[in-house]
Amino acid sequence: MDDRLRGGRIPSLRWRLLRLVTVATLLAWALAAAFIYHQARHDVQELMDAQMAETAKVLLALAPGSPVSPPRTLTEVRAPVDHPGEMSLEFQVLRPDGVVLLRSANGPRLPGNAEPGYRDLGFEGKPWRSLVMVTADGALRAQVAHPTSYRDKEALEIAWNAILPLALLLPVLVLLIYFSIRHGLRPLDALASDVATRSPENLGHLASGAVPLEARPLVTALNQLLGRLTTTLENERRFTADAAHELRTPLAALKVQAQIAIATRDPEQHRHALSQVLAGTERATRLVEQLLRLARLDPIVRLADTQPVDLAELARGVLAQGPSLPSGKDEAPRLLTAEAAVVIDGDADLLGIALRNLIDNALRYTPNGARVTVSAGREHGEPCLAVTDTGPGVPVEDLPRIVERFYRGREAGAEGSGLGLAIVRRIAELHGARLEVDNLPGGGFIARLRWCGAPQPGATAR
Repeated sequence: MDDRLRGGRIPSLRWRLLRLVTVATLLAWALAAAFIYHQARHDVQELMDAQMAETAKVLLALAPGSPVSPPRTLTEVRAPVDHPGEMSLEFQVLRPDGVVLLRSANGPRLPGNAEPGYRDLGFEGKPWRSLVMVTADGALRAQVAHPTSYRDKEALEIAWNAILPLALLLPVLVLLIYFSIRHGLRPLDALASDVATRSPENLGHLASGAVPLEARPLVTALNQLLGRLTTTLENERRFTADAAHELRTPLAALKVQAQIAIATRDPEQHRHALSQVLAGTERATRLVEQLLRLARLDPIVRLADTQPVDLAELARGVLAQGPSLPSGKDEAPRLLTAEAAVVIDGDADLLGIALRNLIDNALRYTPNGARVTVSAGREHGEPCLAVTDTGPGVPVEDLPRIVERFYRGREAGAEGSGLGLAIVRRIAELHGARLEVDNLPGGGFIARLRWCGAPQPGATAR
């Protein structure tokens, strides 16, 4: 686990952004400084090369009429104090026979036969930039040079003068970045405050209108989590309320029958009371099982792992387990299947529970002699798993409500919890199917699971 999550300090997003933006700004400033220096050096190079060319032209123009004394005169003309912007330019003018007409005192001695043009050379361990220019008739040759360090110094000074204002403004820029980030993160601060001040009972969705676009996926995920928490808490509250309400009556009946069994001296009445305790215990056990099953199904959003399920094979497996026949019933359900396999994607165990509940309801709420039929096939091209009986059916006004929890109908004549069809409906929802209940035209009742929009025969490989 990350040390920061084990109690270490979690870095602030505000300071992290400030550091990143500041480092990026400094990097950009450094790159700009390098570019400015490179550009200044290039410009100084071109400017001073041009100055050297102009100087060489002037020297060539003046040299033919100059007396022998000009070298000394030019030396004396130099200012006693160097001007900061003065360029240290050294030169010499020669005739073709090598006789020097003009020469500065401190410049390098250039070879008289040097080729015309610019070149870099070394003199007394220092680099120099030189230019050789020849008149059109070849009668005179001018050589001009000055130290390369002067050019670098000029380029550095130009670049520094351009960069210095930006360097002085960097602290101001960092402050502006800080306040900009602080202002930009205010919606997140408001969101954090909203979450921090909520009570456990307040699980409503967080407002996302003022949240930045980058944070909306987080708000959406939090809202989805709050929705799941709300559903889970509602399911737990409903389960607690349902269990308390539904178990109150059978437990009270058990208590009464147990008291009768203890108090009576009549063996027959004692045996009857104990049989009622046993029957009540079985009903309470079944009710608890149904409640727990429904509580496990409620939080599920979708099935995690589905497999191809053959509805006919599923029905055969459920019937092969031998559904327990209620007292007074002597005819087991029969099975009708389609010739072609009907395969859907789902959870065979959950579908088995749904089918057993439908069969159990049919057996419980039909009189002795009624026939219960389980069918697996297709209706109108859609997979269908149905249980029909030849009993009295359900009153029309009860049909819309018999799939509700704990609703058993006003004319229900058998013991039950009223949860069987609710469990079947929930399993159907998880499988993308629909639970349909209806009375048959000729008498009887049908409950079916229909997969609407499922692939036609041959489209699903088994």
